[in-house]
Amino acid sequence: MSIFSSDKLKGKKIAIIATDGFEQAELDEPKKFLEGEGAETDVISLKSGSIKGWDGPSKDWGRQVSVDKVITDATPADYDALVLPGGQMNPDVLRTDKDVVAFVREFAASGKVVAAICHGPWTLIEADAVRGKRVTSWPSLRTDLKNAGAHWEDSEVVADRGLITSRKPADIPAFNKKIVEEMLEAQPTAHK
Repeated sequence: MSIFSSDKLKGKKIAIIATDGFEQAELDEPKKFLEGEGAETDVISLKSGSIKGWDGPSKDWGRQVSVDKVITDATPADYDALVLPGGQMNPDVLRTDKDVVAFVREFAASGKVVAAICHGPWTLIEADAVRGKRVTSWPSLRTDLKNAGAHWEDSEVVADRGLITSRKPADIPAFNKKIVEEMLEAQPTAHK
């Protein structure tokens, strides 16, 4: 542990589901922050090897990130929290994959912490995980979320019964902090 991190999430395991086109900062920054708090993270994707981010500020492809597991080998019971980065391409592909949708649906139904930023809630809509909940997102998802039964608001971060949502990369510090807070309030570690 360094002077810039803690062990608040020691023993916790976090799934990060993404594919090519994820917003670089929305995967990299929460992953680094949560690992700095003592959590173990797994990047889960549709394919093995690596996935490539999209760097919004430069409007070009970003860096590659190694994939730890493919979705067909991942089990929601093995994780204490789920993070869904945004970017436009990434969640648009993920929400059409039956294995991703099933994983997200089961995870959301478990009551464990689910955190989605930017366009990430598109996958939550497909998994019917926003109905009756307060959420935020990138502004263009507002109508989609309302049509899925969510109560949308324009806020930096919104938490409602374990579901955490944020709007954009500028909200990442508040998003990260809220994930830690919600995980500390959640049930004991889900895996052995």
